[in-house]
Amino acid sequence: MKSIFDATIDQILNQKLHALEEHFDADVIFYYGPIADPIEKLFRDFIEELKADVKKQKKLCIILNTPGGSAETVEKLVTIIRHHYEEVFFIVPDSAYSAGTIFCMSGDRIYMDYSSSLGPIDPQVFNGKNWVPALGYLDKVNELIQKSLNDTLSDAELMLLSQQDLAMLRRYEQASDLTVALLQKWLVDYKFKQWNTHKDGSKVLQVEKTKRAIEIAQKLGDNKLWHSHGRSIGIKDLTTILKLTIEDYSKDTVLQPLIREYNDIICHYISKMDYKFFLHSRKSD
Repeated sequence: MKSIFDATIDQILNQKLHALEEHFDADVIFYYGPIADPIEKLFRDFIEELKADVKKQKKLCIILNTPGGSAETVEKLVTIIRHHYEEVFFIVPDSAYSAGTIFCMSGDRIYMDYSSSLGPIDPQVFNGKNWVPALGYLDKVNELIQKSLNDTLSDAELMLLSQQDLAMLRRYEQASDLTVALLQKWLVDYKFKQWNTHKDGSKVLQVEKTKRAIEIAQKLGDNKLWHSHGRSIGIKDLTTILKLTIEDYSKDTVLQPLIREYNDIICHYISKMDYKFFLHSRKSD
């Protein structure tokens, strides 16, 4: 049986979630936590339960808070939501890093305000002990290889290089290649779906969409540009450096309070309960 506190929190969250669903005329879900394969079936069942409701929607809004995770898991989650919904919007009140950024790039629209952040798309790969950023790891190995070619490699660096697992290095390369391929496909299929004319009125060609998608993927994965895997990329950089269209709700006096009130309450509750992963929808118990 739920405590009075939990029941009260549920009631408040459901009221605010309902307001968001009314605003977007869509199903709205909240996703908090890492993106890793153990949650795939849980997420599938969560979405199927929502779609089984009598209220049939063709649009889904995902309020996303995540430190990142696996690109392969993102691909699975996108397959699930695109099976059920024709349009998908992502709302990032706080941050969606790494694989979370990849996830956002599968949406038709991305909503952020001035304090929201995405991050470089350095996919995480499990090396048997820890999750490591694949691109950062490859960059370091390539740096050592280049030093070896220039005869500037120290004995200590040579030892480090000789101890590398070639199979794992290949795994990192595959994770990097998959990230670029996913972004290229999703940006063209969804984010650029309505991008049909240039500012001068000329038609946007499919090859131009593909070229832009590849440019965005390469820039998001460029460690020399961002310097840090945990770097926050805000609206200004997304719109100027990457030239991505972002729905900025910073000055929206209706939408910003709706998002912040719901997000802040639910994040405070998650922190209080020390949850590592949390999903919420109107069907949540």
